[in-house]
Amino acid sequence: MNNKVLIADYFDCISLSVQQTLNKNNFFETNEAKCCDDAFLKIKKAIYDNKPYKLLISSLNFKDDYRNSKLNSGEELISAIKKIQPDIKIIVFSEEVKTYRIQSLFNNYNINAFVYKGRNSLIELEKAIQATFVEKIKPVSEFEALLYHKYSVNITEYDHSLLKLVSFGYRLDEISKDFKKLKIKPFGESSIEKNINKLRISFNAKNSAHLIAIVKDMGLL
Repeated sequence: MNNKVLIADYFDCISLSVQQTLNKNNFFETNEAKCCDDAFLKIKKAIYDNKPYKLLISSLNFKDDYRNSKLNSGEELISAIKKIQPDIKIIVFSEEVKTYRIQSLFNNYNINAFVYKGRNSLIELEKAIQATFVEKIKPVSEFEALLYHKYSVNITEYDHSLLKLVSFGYRLDEISKDFKKLKIKPFGESSIEKNINKLRISFNAKNSAHLIAIVKDMGLL
């Protein structure tokens, strides 16, 4: 059985803790990478050697080590790896709390689990690893329960970009110009206004200021 696992995390202490969690029963063959480019190259080489990794456990945020890196975030790493090994299993182990960003990982890359770096995180990670390897539905952690139930409104990257500009006090015409320049569609003023109204209804907000206050409290902005 393929039990190769690659841990991609900038911090040695995190990688070591994850390896210790994996090696409790000497079942897993583990390797680590401190930057996204190195992680990608290890995945690529393993495929070439016909000894591919079964699972990637990756952080989302990596510190700049002043190299000319091609991949600079966990999302970029996951996207690149999925193109060369679509069937690899992925667990994101991160301190990220913005739900739109986490949701996009499930929606866009079909990751297997998200585990929040916090209290009891290694216990939650161990559960996610075990469930991923035995092909069962993974357990839902306390953080994920919060993500999917309390904050069940799903916002898109478009919504997030729109909310960000609204929070900066941009007018409709200014948002339209920015979206058109960045090729973000729809960028018409009427469409933008309709989307803002839709978000107000979704979040039960009285006005734009109230909407921004709500999404900030929820960690969506």
